[in-house]
Amino acid sequence: MRRVVVTGVGALSALGPTRREFWRALSEGRSGIRPLEGFPDAGLRFEHAAQVFGFEPEAHFEPGMAEMIDRFAQFAVVAAREAAADSGIEWTERLRERTAVVTGACVGGQASQERVFASLYVEKRPRAHPFTVPRVMMNAGASHISMDLGTKGPTFTVSTACSSSNHAIGQAFTLVRAGAAELAIAGGSEAPFTPGHLKAWEALRVVAPDTCRPFSKDRKGMILAEGAAMLVLEPLAAALARGARIYGEVVGFGMSSDAHHLTQPSAEGPARAMQAALDDGGLRIEQIGYINAHGTGTLANDATEARAIHLLANGSADRIAVSATKSMHGHALGAAGALEAVATMLALSEATAPPTANFSEPDPECALDVVPNQPRPLAADYALSNSFAFGGLNAVLAFRRIG
Repeated sequence: MRRVVVTGVGALSALGPTRREFWRALSEGRSGIRPLEGFPDAGLRFEHAAQVFGFEPEAHFEPGMAEMIDRFAQFAVVAAREAAADSGIEWTERLRERTAVVTGACVGGQASQERVFASLYVEKRPRAHPFTVPRVMMNAGASHISMDLGTKGPTFTVSTACSSSNHAIGQAFTLVRAGAAELAIAGGSEAPFTPGHLKAWEALRVVAPDTCRPFSKDRKGMILAEGAAMLVLEPLAAALARGARIYGEVVGFGMSSDAHHLTQPSAEGPARAMQAALDDGGLRIEQIGYINAHGTGTLANDATEARAIHLLANGSADRIAVSATKSMHGHALGAAGALEAVATMLALSEATAPPTANFSEPDPECALDVVPNQPRPLAADYALSNSFAFGGLNAVLAFRRIG
């Protein structure tokens, strides 16, 4: 099987519209969580979010095209364009035919769906907008990336709640590693900010009223976010042959199901997924120097993830730097794993562990080195990026530093 490396990165988030701004904010410990805008009459119990500000569809799409694409798919295309340009790919027809696009999304075209419901049930219009189905469908991001870049290989979307884009990147990795694709563009996108969807999250009572404080004793919940991130994956030999810049290597991918509860996590399932990623990459836990945690900031998730890491590390968890970057870019649901995969890979390549921001008080149930509030130098060759979703669906990526 072939070794697979990352040669292009695109990111769009509350931290900024590009990968450079994303990493600059993470490496400085600067949060993108701000007062929620655009919903003055929602009457929500929470007041903060990690929104993408200043995004103008007309700056990225031809007149009329933006109307055909929901915000979540627009994000996907913009991030994919950045990743493809960053990789320096020289497209040929043969390469386009052998390029896969695999994306993750949790809620898809939520804004378009709520718009048509309001039209039908509030405004009492007799017909839906003709673009409703193409805007709402979960695979719209993948399809528009394929059309935009002209790729013609395997193209599909994975939807496994908050593990969606880790599953997507993992599936793309296996395609390239096995030779079923010569190149892959993989990641995730999400745009969940609509009145109905915000009310749905409010009903779950897991959203923090102030900010996201993963692993802190006084944590009160997650902060919703939007955004996208995409990676270009290709065989190491091909990257070296064309002189591409290599960000890092994807060395393993692990999956598991808790088979436990729809919303309450277990420690054993995540531990199995992390071990599966190690096994897939031929690694030992002693080689892992950094973990980008799922780290949502909820009481149950953080304590459970800490237990899972201790199960995996078997008494040596305190030597691993573990940061939760959702404290800065928020929880972007189906796009979260892609943003965190970028954060993990750049942490290795830039030799810097981004912090867990907003940390205030250690929790004995989360006894980890959480890199509180300040970034620090990172001397690590291998790292894990965790995604653990509602439904007990777990996906973990293992990365290796190159150079």
